[in-house]
Amino acid sequence: EVVKQNLRIQVQAQGTVTPLRETAVLAEVKGRVVEVAKNFQVGGFVSRDEILLRIDPRDYQTSLMHAQAALEAAESALVQERGRGQVAQREWEKLPKNSQRSDEARDLYLRRPQLEEANARMLAAQADLNTARDNLERTIIRAPYDALIRHKHSDLGQFVSPGAALADIFSVEAAEVRLPIPQSKLDYLELPGLDGYADGSAIDLYTDVGGAIKHWSARLHRTEGVFDERSRVLHTVARIEDPYGLRHPGQLPLRIGTFVNASIEGRELTDVVVLPRYVLRAGSYVWVVDKTMHLRNRQISSLRTGGDWVYVTAGLDDGEQVSLTGLDASFAGAQVEVRSVTPSDTLQAQGNMPGQDRPAGQE
Repeated sequence: EVVKQNLRIQVQAQGTVTPLRETAVLAEVKGRVVEVAKNFQVGGFVSRDEILLRIDPRDYQTSLMHAQAALEAAESALVQERGRGQVAQREWEKLPKNSQRSDEARDLYLRRPQLEEANARMLAAQADLNTARDNLERTIIRAPYDALIRHKHSDLGQFVSPGAALADIFSVEAAEVRLPIPQSKLDYLELPGLDGYADGSAIDLYTDVGGAIKHWSARLHRTEGVFDERSRVLHTVARIEDPYGLRHPGQLPLRIGTFVNASIEGRELTDVVVLPRYVLRAGSYVWVVDKTMHLRNRQISSLRTGGDWVYVTAGLDDGEQVSLTGLDASFAGAQVEVRSVTPSDTLQAQGNMPGQDRPAGQE
C-alpha cells in the first residue's frame, strides 16, 4: 500500500582522514639544542604552548644586555641634547630683534638637527632592544596548538641554524575528511551558503577495525566550491572534533590517514514513496493493482540513488497498491487476489523486502 512520507536520504561517500592543521616547525635562531620536551618524539602528544625544545640562550642574553645599555646611552644623549637646545633657546631670545634670522640659522643655533639625530638614535636603540628580546624568546620553541609529532628532525645536543627543520606536527583538536559528491546527488544535501555550514548535516563515519565496524560522528563543514574537472564531483569537507579522544577518555581514536566510509544525512524530502528496487522494471515501470483488482503497468519517476531501495517522487498516490511479486509483461491486465498488504512506509523499518525471498504480497 502506497504511503507517502517525508524522509532524508543517506548519501554515501568515502575519504581519508587528514589533519585540520599541519605545521613544519623551523628554527628562527642559531645555537645548540640544550633541552627537549619529554614527549618530543614521533607519536608524542604535546599541548598548546608546551615547550618542545630550547636553544642555548647565552649569546642572546648577552645581546639583550648590550641592547639595553645602548638604549640607556641613547636616552641619556637625547636628554643632554634637549638641555643644550633649551640653553640655546634662551640665548637666541636675547639677540637683537632686528638682526637677520633665517630659518636655517635659527634651527642650527637651537640645535634642532642634533636633537632629531639624538631622537633617531634612541629609536634605533629601542628597535635593537626589541630585536634582541625577540631573538631571546625565539630560543624557546613552543607548540602552537594541541598536536601530535609526525616527524622530528633534531634532538638534544644538535646545532641548528635559522631555517633548520626541527619537527613536523599536526593538530589533534580537529580533523577533516574530503568527501566526493557526484552532481546527481547534490540535490539530496543541504549545501552551504557563502559563510559555510551554520550547522552542517550529521555524518556517520565508519570503518573496519580489527574485524569490527567502528563508528565516529562528524558534521559537514564546507564545500571546496569547484567541481573536479576529471571526475565531475564536488568535494565536501567533514570535520571531526577531538579525533584522538584526548578530551573524551575511552573514545576510540580516529587516527590520521584512516580510510573511512561516510553516511551523510541528506535534506528532508517530502511526499516520497519507498519501494524495494527489485519491483522496478525496465523503463521505470511498476505493477499497480487497480480498483477492479487487475494488474496495470504504471510508469513512475524516482530519484537517482543506489542501494536496494527506490524513492518514488511521482506516479503513485496514497492508498494505491503496488505488487511486490516479480512478474513479466505477460501478466498485464491479469486479475489478482490480495493475500497480504504491507504499508510502504514500513518496508525499510522491517529490515527485509517482502516478496523477494518468496512470491508474496500480491498474487
